[in-house]
Amino acid sequence: MAYLVFFFIFFFVFLFLLRKLRYGRLRLPPGNLGLPFIGETLQMISAYKTDNPEPFLDQRVNRYGSVFTSHVFGEPTVFSTDPETNRFILTNDKLFECSYPGSISNLLGKHSLLLMKGSLHKKMHSLTMSFANSSIIKDHLLYDIDRLIRLNIDSWSDRILLMEEAKKITFELTVKQLMSFDPDEWTESLRKEYMLVIEGFFTIPFPLLSPTYRRAIKARTKVAEALTVVVRNRRKEFETKEEKKNDMLGALLASGEQFSDEEIVDFMLALLVAGYETTSTIMTLAIKFLNETPLALAQLKEEHEQIRARSEPGAALEWTDYKSMAFSQCVVNETLRVANIIGAIFRRTTTDIDIKGYTIPKGWKVIASFRAVHLNPEYFKDARTFNPWRWQSNNNSEAVATPGNVFTPFGGGPRLCPGYELARVVLSVFLHRFVTRFSWVPAEEDKLVFFPTTRTQKRYPIILKRREESRSNMGFGITAETERRKES
Repeated sequence: MAYLVFFFIFFFVFLFLLRKLRYGRLRLPPGNLGLPFIGETLQMISAYKTDNPEPFLDQRVNRYGSVFTSHVFGEPTVFSTDPETNRFILTNDKLFECSYPGSISNLLGKHSLLLMKGSLHKKMHSLTMSFANSSIIKDHLLYDIDRLIRLNIDSWSDRILLMEEAKKITFELTVKQLMSFDPDEWTESLRKEYMLVIEGFFTIPFPLLSPTYRRAIKARTKVAEALTVVVRNRRKEFETKEEKKNDMLGALLASGEQFSDEEIVDFMLALLVAGYETTSTIMTLAIKFLNETPLALAQLKEEHEQIRARSEPGAALEWTDYKSMAFSQCVVNETLRVANIIGAIFRRTTTDIDIKGYTIPKGWKVIASFRAVHLNPEYFKDARTFNPWRWQSNNNSEAVATPGNVFTPFGGGPRLCPGYELARVVLSVFLHRFVTRFSWVPAEEDKLVFFPTTRTQKRYPIILKRREESRSNMGFGITAETERRKES
């Protein structure tokens, strides 16, 4: 037994010295690689199991600076909390390739937009952005967004789990935009399987070791089979020149590219991820933050009551209505900034890279943290406070002078989220319908937090009270206290 202990000690010391010799010639960013294999993984995991994981980054930034070295999940990793460095990483796709956990890569499929590279990624990214631009949203998508949101909230009881309902809304919206299907038994069955796929994203990617991952793989197969049937039927319709549907699948088939069924299925499955989990979480957190900020809620309600007053009760939203939601966009920006649903991006260096006077070796993992920038008081005053008024240009807010690389809720560069504008519209329409139809209170002690490791376990139960929708319902004026808050 003593020999075995001695062997392990000797082995670890040998690896430690070998690593120092290997990286000693390079000027690495300052930091601590920790023990071989383990590194600082346990410290990072323990921080992210709490309601406030920031100390893992904060402590190291205070000690080493905004770019530092660590060793997590078995790999040497450079963390960046610096806006300029983050922008450099975002805009240099050839130097920094995507590198995500094996569980995510396997479940999304090798042809997903997240994992594509080079000219194929550029082509598919451009196609997706062209389908989700403001013109398409205005002419084709807004009506269905409004209709499906209203269809869902009309079915709500007096007590709901808001996160669950938001996920149902975003899934139905995404299916409609991808394949033109309205909600029915088939879409609901697909959603249940898809939820199992999502659960497997942050698990050990070995079926024998993880029952959750094993279920996710089986569900992924079922989802892929269902989507393959849809793709083949639509391909037949396209080839026989039947009526064309104005959706993402139609755009793929009409693009002139000879995509295989597998490529289209992987691509659509990944877009379901993009439209489902992130948007629904933002919708839920917007309501949570507004509930905690009564002055913002009052001003938002007044804005939307004024919009309702310009049309008949129950009328569909028009594009001009959306464009008049000035304060709503402040709420959207602030929710995106504080919540940080896309908190960071994961990349791997393709060559040795010199940056900020340091060298990041080829093959190292790089994590660019947007959350650390968004919650840094150097860039946003009272950064951890929900304050939508900071985005109002007439208040001399700090946001007016904020450079583009400081506020990056949708990433940036060639991998900018192609649905960023669509997500803003969906959230704005949801807020409109929610605040004009309901008043609400949390159904129990509010423990919903907005960090990745815990938020998926929280469903935010709330008790609803329906409000009369009428032209005269204008009882949410901006108080003098609100005006003082806006001016300060």
